[in-house]
Amino acid sequence: MASAAEQLAANLNFSAFAKAEELKKRIWFTLGALLVYRLGTYLPLPGINPSALAQAFGQAQQGIIGLFNMFAGGAVERMAIFALGIMPYISASIIIQLMTSVVPSLEQLKKEGEQGRKVINQYTRYGTVLLATFQAYGIAVGLEGAANVVVDPGWFFRISTVLTLVGGTMFLMWLGEQITSRGIGNGISLIIFSGIVAGLPTAIASTLELGRQGALATPIILAIIILAVVVIGVIVFMERAQRRLLIQYPKRQMGNRMFEGNTSFLPLKLNTSGVIPPIFASSLLLVPATVSGLATPDAAGGWITTVTALLGHGQPLYMLLYAALIVFFCFFYTAIVFNPTDTADNLKRHGGFIPGIRPGERTAQYIDYVLTRITVVGAAYIVIVCLLPEFLISATGVPFYFGGTSLLIVVSVTMDTVSQIQGHLLAHQYEGLVKKAKLRGKRR
Repeated sequence: MASAAEQLAANLNFSAFAKAEELKKRIWFTLGALLVYRLGTYLPLPGINPSALAQAFGQAQQGIIGLFNMFAGGAVERMAIFALGIMPYISASIIIQLMTSVVPSLEQLKKEGEQGRKVINQYTRYGTVLLATFQAYGIAVGLEGAANVVVDPGWFFRISTVLTLVGGTMFLMWLGEQITSRGIGNGISLIIFSGIVAGLPTAIASTLELGRQGALATPIILAIIILAVVVIGVIVFMERAQRRLLIQYPKRQMGNRMFEGNTSFLPLKLNTSGVIPPIFASSLLLVPATVSGLATPDAAGGWITTVTALLGHGQPLYMLLYAALIVFFCFFYTAIVFNPTDTADNLKRHGGFIPGIRPGERTAQYIDYVLTRITVVGAAYIVIVCLLPEFLISATGVPFYFGGTSLLIVVSVTMDTVSQIQGHLLAHQYEGLVKKAKLRGKRR
């Protein structure tokens, strides 16, 4: 089965693309919105000493803060108005989705369709404000604790920092929603994607500089390049992998005509959750860093600092928690987006059945059994892709952009965006065929 990129390359011609005015408007809107986001990552917070901030960040960038900076597109090291990035929104989404599974009222809202989804999204926005306020205050206190970073410490700096960072996060949340509705691709994923890609040239240059200085041997650099290519190939293969369940439909009679039974397939993706598990896991691992920033200097010298240090790349605690959270969110998100019971009921309602499996409850159990098995494989694949490069990072000091999480996000978002572009092009071609058919019919 050809991938979206292969199908697009086969069907794409510049004349069809030039005539797709709606698609071009969506692409230009997406590029403009991402440009606004990139400009915001260079607008610094008021009251910050840039040179002292750069020195303080250089000492902490090897920990979880470095990963946070990657997702924020470099806004953390510059302490820009978008320093919090979109992570509070992602964290709020995690909490709301977890509560949807255990709170009956939220579960009922989820079943109400579009109207219920709007209410849940509003709750997510409220949660984003609360989490962003908490994290922004932690950043303000942490900056005051660093030497000479804040020009005039005090409550005025804390309040202005909280308002600025929370406002930046809410603007990014709104911008992501606008990209999703008026542009191409998923807005939240594209914001994270653009932040990672924007730092890629700097990461490549710094790696080559380490090789020129002799800090990294040439075989290690070549091995890094080969590993990145292999990881990209594995990601593309696994993201396209499916387990197809054969569905048969019996003969049916409509009026005086008898229609033969046909067969189809129920495709189950190997990785149903996509890039959600590593993003969710990374956002939760940022909590200790926020707590460390809120702690007083005396407390920060104790267990909080120890826990934060253990959450550095390559540390056993970080690896264990990261892998456990990825596996949990793989199963959790798959359970949210795919309901075997509803699928089995729909098949039974339309007369479809899996050969050898009784329709109804037995079909739901079989689909759940198959889905669980392939989700185990998908979760193991994501854990391997995300953790294997972490050992390389801890051993060689390679920038975070060569990590498996960043490559997984970049490749997956690219495939999803290309697929949507292809869908718009095909829809435009169908519209053109329909218009031509109507015109010819009118002439006749």
